[in-house]
Amino acid sequence: MFRAAKNVDTAFKFIRTTCVTVIGGCLLITTVTVYKSYEFSKAAQGKIYVIANGKALEALSAERKDNVPIEARDHIKMFHHYFFTLSPDEKAIRENITKALYLADGSAKRQYDNLEENKYFSNMISGNVNQTIQVDSIQLDLSSYPHYFRCYAVQELTRPTSVVTRKLVTEGQLRNVGRSENNSHGFLIERWTVVENRDINIKNR
Repeated sequence: MFRAAKNVDTAFKFIRTTCVTVIGGCLLITTVTVYKSYEFSKAAQGKIYVIANGKALEALSAERKDNVPIEARDHIKMFHHYFFTLSPDEKAIRENITKALYLADGSAKRQYDNLEENKYFSNMISGNVNQTIQVDSIQLDLSSYPHYFRCYAVQELTRPTSVVTRKLVTEGQLRNVGRSENNSHGFLIERWTVVENRDINIKNR
């Protein structure tokens, strides 16, 4: 009788130990699973996918403050590219200028209106002139807001009989705005002016 009771007590202790071990193991597995799931979810939130030419490309997201210098300079560069990259085609000129004006305020529109009034674009079309721009450097002051910038670039005007190289210097300020399809960087150029625009080389073709 005592042996049977001892066997029952031993079996109970064994079952209890087994249950505690199984429950402890389940808790450990559950804890590790939840932790790993949280880490995976956090890592997944730091990834974005960009569609380019029909392919999904993985990119990493970051805080805006980490990318301000890069995005600001690219915004300025793209504005100048659209505003000064012109071909002797009225539709192409209009499309590029429209893209540029989404990136700046009325100061850029005034510059465009002045060029239009002086028949700059119509002369390009009639003279079969192609204009390109290469941005050399951009000075950007992030210590103040709006952010002051100065852009140094070189223009090249290809005419039927010559190629003219011009030095271009502009300046303005950058203000934060909401991102949109037409303004992906979320900046707006203000008080934009052309400081210098002069011929530095003329080469006959």
